[in-house]
Amino acid sequence: MMANLIFDNQDDISRSISDAPPTHYTVKIQSLSLLAKNSIERYETGAFESGGYKWKLAIYPNGNKIKNANEHVSLYLAIEATDSLPPGWEVHAVFRFFLLDQTRDNYLIIQDTTKKERRFRGMKLEWGLDKAISLKAFNDVSNGFLVDDTCVFGAEVFVCKERSTGKGECVSLIKDATANKYVWKIENYSKLNAESYDSKPFNAGDQKWKICIYPSGKGIGMGSHISLHLALADPTSLPPGLKIFAEFTLRMLDQMHSKHHYGKVSRWFSASSPELGWSRFISIGYMNLTNMGYLVKDTCLVEAEVTVLAVVNALS
Repeated sequence: MMANLIFDNQDDISRSISDAPPTHYTVKIQSLSLLAKNSIERYETGAFESGGYKWKLAIYPNGNKIKNANEHVSLYLAIEATDSLPPGWEVHAVFRFFLLDQTRDNYLIIQDTTKKERRFRGMKLEWGLDKAISLKAFNDVSNGFLVDDTCVFGAEVFVCKERSTGKGECVSLIKDATANKYVWKIENYSKLNAESYDSKPFNAGDQKWKICIYPSGKGIGMGSHISLHLALADPTSLPPGLKIFAEFTLRMLDQMHSKHHYGKVSRWFSASSPELGWSRFISIGYMNLTNMGYLVKDTCLVEAEVTVLAVVNALS
């Protein structure tokens, strides 16, 4: 029995216990508290298949603030890959969420009391429960949901004829993540005439990275700005399902006054999204001003500072 569960007398949510794991998807989140510390309010899992459609589980460990779901965990199911569906598409599905009791090795099943089909369509891609479980019950050690800052969620989706793929993923938040710096010295800058240039690979968070510079710009920065990106050095070698959440800073170093020009952001990297940065990092004219210190003796210094905060791997 889980005597400490606090359900707030929500008539629209039913909860039951089962020994059977979720049929369609499981996500294990390690170091859960670091999600909030790293300002990740919403976590979306990788896509999984059921009934011929792609789905994702979305988790708000501290509640969906937009829905005023304070002091609760919010859980949602979202349909994916809708671009391939015909105009006017609708998908009706029944779904339920799972939360593993790691002490008793069974699952709390959370679902809509009515168990009726929900209509997913272009104007409504996501359904779920704003107040799936109270944080008081979730955090209570005696309930077994959060053990050593680790929890396991799951989902089942039934669309007409149900089909299972048994996929899953493990989210590892990195404790005491450290920043790694790399400085790239680019000589004979005025003679660069190719579209882009890459630095030598460097290591950060067990991954190899590189800096990419586009001297004449890329995309919306073409012809007016220098574009500067951070990229995974060899994305084709990544295991299927691997995603890396990194905070990174790119700097054009001022070699005269130490007034460096920089951009800082946090993003998810993967094989399908291996390169991210700024198309308008610094204007070409500003870069070439001799008194700014970015170009000294036709040489510039570009620095990358990378901190890997989380890694997602497919569950074997």
